[in-house]
Amino acid sequence: MSGRLLGIDYGEKRIGLAISDALGISARELAILQSHGASQDFAAINEIAWRERAVAVVVGVPVNPNAPPGIVTQAAIVRDWITALRNATDLPVHEVSEYLTSEEARNMARMLKRRATEPIDDLAACVILQSFLDARSRH
Repeated sequence: MSGRLLGIDYGEKRIGLAISDALGISARELAILQSHGASQDFAAINEIAWRERAVAVVVGVPVNPNAPPGIVTQAAIVRDWITALRNATDLPVHEVSEYLTSEEARNMARMLKRRATEPIDDLAACVILQSFLDARSRH
């Protein structure tokens, strides 16, 4: 798959977005959307994907290997959201584990000299997307 990819760090309040270069080598942070409900969020994501000429979407899933069985995890909530996103877009949607990406995003924020109170959802999306790009380039 060649072309730009849109990375997403889904959250119930905010959605972080990142975009790759056309060659699929590097990712950069793009924006943070305030969530206004699934239909508005999906419309905004589709508009941004179109504007950025994205050919696919990559969404981080917070897989926690230590989660006790039988409880509804954040990963299950995100996977339900991904299912709804797949129904709301014509673009292919890929899932990638975002386990431990928050720490890497916080480190990036410090390097970029962001204030501690600033949201880092866009940086988390960048980490998610870059991990997908790196894994794809190794295969």
